[in-house]
Amino acid sequence: MTAELVRGQNHPLSQARLEIRVSAGAPVVAGATLGDENGRIQGTEWVAHPGTPTLPGLEVSRQAAADHRLAVDLDAVPEAVHRVTVLLALPTGVGGPVRFGAVAAPFVAVTGLDGAEVASYTITGLDAESAVVAMELYRRQGAWKVRAVGQGYAGGLAELLADQNLPEAGHLANRINEAVAQGVARSVPAPPPVAADTDRARPQTAPAVGPDQGGQSTASPYSTQGTPVPPAPAASPYGDGQPPQNTPAPGYPGAPADPPTAGGPVNYSHPGRRNTASPPPAPPAAPAQPGRPGQPVAGDATGWSMDERLYNQVWGMFEDLARTAAAYRSAVDFADSRREKELDQVLSDPRSRIGGQGDAAREAAQAKHAQLVDQARATLDRDLAQLTAESDVVEPALPPAYARWDNPVWHAYRVPMELPMALRLGDLHLPESEPLRIPMLVRLPLERGLWIDSGPSNFSDGVFHDSHDLRRLAMETAVAHAARLLAVYPAGDFTVQVIDPAGSGAQALAPLVRTGVLAAPPAVGAAGVTEVLGRLTQRVDLVQMAVRGGASESLPPGFDTSQQLLIVNDFPHGFDDRAVNQLRYLADEGPSVGVHLMMVADREEASAYGPLLDPLWRSLLRLTPVAEDHLADPWVGHAWTYEPPLVPPGSDILQQVLTQVAEARRSWDR
Repeated sequence: MTAELVRGQNHPLSQARLEIRVSAGAPVVAGATLGDENGRIQGTEWVAHPGTPTLPGLEVSRQAAADHRLAVDLDAVPEAVHRVTVLLALPTGVGGPVRFGAVAAPFVAVTGLDGAEVASYTITGLDAESAVVAMELYRRQGAWKVRAVGQGYAGGLAELLADQNLPEAGHLANRINEAVAQGVARSVPAPPPVAADTDRARPQTAPAVGPDQGGQSTASPYSTQGTPVPPAPAASPYGDGQPPQNTPAPGYPGAPADPPTAGGPVNYSHPGRRNTASPPPAPPAAPAQPGRPGQPVAGDATGWSMDERLYNQVWGMFEDLARTAAAYRSAVDFADSRREKELDQVLSDPRSRIGGQGDAAREAAQAKHAQLVDQARATLDRDLAQLTAESDVVEPALPPAYARWDNPVWHAYRVPMELPMALRLGDLHLPESEPLRIPMLVRLPLERGLWIDSGPSNFSDGVFHDSHDLRRLAMETAVAHAARLLAVYPAGDFTVQVIDPAGSGAQALAPLVRTGVLAAPPAVGAAGVTEVLGRLTQRVDLVQMAVRGGASESLPPGFDTSQQLLIVNDFPHGFDDRAVNQLRYLADEGPSVGVHLMMVADREEASAYGPLLDPLWRSLLRLTPVAEDHLADPWVGHAWTYEPPLVPPGSDILQQVLTQVAEARRSWDR
């Protein structure tokens, strides 16, 4: 199975004899350097390039080409070699592009001799750079690994080689360019074309299989940790995070027990379709001016409808932000480690620890560090500006199911005739992109319950919340989620019931009660809990028996076939052991027959039940009533800050929407 790497990621190599295949959008020069255990290149004789293409255990191409095959035999490299670094550069003096930003992103793959890919890396984020360190093979504790690097240099080969601490870097760069210009000579047969995975219109022929396409777990694409107390580390938004339990593919709900080590491509095919026809191509974007990115267009991803294209575009924005932030963090880490290494070298020599020589070396190390960080920040700022421009276009174009409550689209709201493919459950952002918010979309119908955490945690907004405020905010968040679910379903297709044993949620529930969208008044007291849970448990049993027996038509006359949502406030207050077992049963079996839970609960308060309730927490998608870092992407594992979709203070949009839902429900009942 191929590991698709992002910048800074590594992957073990189980074979010694390998090929490194390069595919670029224009002719490039491919070379490689050999480094010792400290990463040092002993001299120009440790560099393989078109003028000197063969070294022990290594052979590169003799000419510039759009496609290359580099041969590597790790068993044949000298004993002193601990690192093989692959370099790419645009040739000078022969015409063609002078910067990587003007060509398609280079694609580099490590393959076995049979052509099977072991690891691949698409080098994105390049602009003015004309040379790049693509990847490196390195020996660690007797085993070889490959790491994606992607460090670019606007100064070309000379700057790259100088950064590798190579003597006579400028002279060697000139020799390489002269060899390429003279066409020193052997033709390299082109490998089979490898498509660089840089476009959001991903291949549709062999999509990854997610849980909502026949996989095991059909959860939200944004799952959370089953938060232990005290809070656990950030978990994948594609798993319950304790670690995640069961997912057939990375990037989908219910991540596998071992978090993905490589960022897999996102499946942009319609998750609910089984036909083999490819969706229509994305609409053409506005033409780009020279040196500038094209103007963003809402719905520029593939899809069968505008809603689907917008859904796929939001996924593309989420992935793009994750990867560009990963590239920035990797570059900063590289700068930090380089500075530490250089300072260690200075301090290791007693003669340079003090005096002007040592101070000069320290200043040089700090200056190089600042330069690298500034370059990384400039690239990040460029990418963030492009994503922000795209967000500014996409947000106003979103339909109600995907839109924030403050979006004007809600003022033109009408009860839909069919179910949308997804629902917005909030926003996500990273520390590097504080103003930029990515919509958090979850597929519909829901395939796992929601847990609105009313307990204390490490909230990232820096504001202290007492327990009373948290309970109130949690219940308001639950009502906002329930209102959105009611608003996106056709009339009569979604029913909400509430268990509020002590009546503590009456104020937050007022919009649902006042507009009449609830199937019945909130159940209170032990008797109310018993009645509602018993009725829903019986419903699950009946539907399961009918489905398993192939006799759906045998359900009782007048049976309500709508999707059911049960909001449970202040769990476990008012729940005895029998009620707790019924709740667990609904959480496990309910989603498959259209019965969903929304728990407003503090896990610590339920700790008296011990591990009995652990499966319950793990089966639910944990959300918070205030901003908190507790979600992570499946590619690089960033801790994303989740923000709930609360109604703006003073807005009556919730009342207006729920009133329309109630009127449509009454008309449907008649």
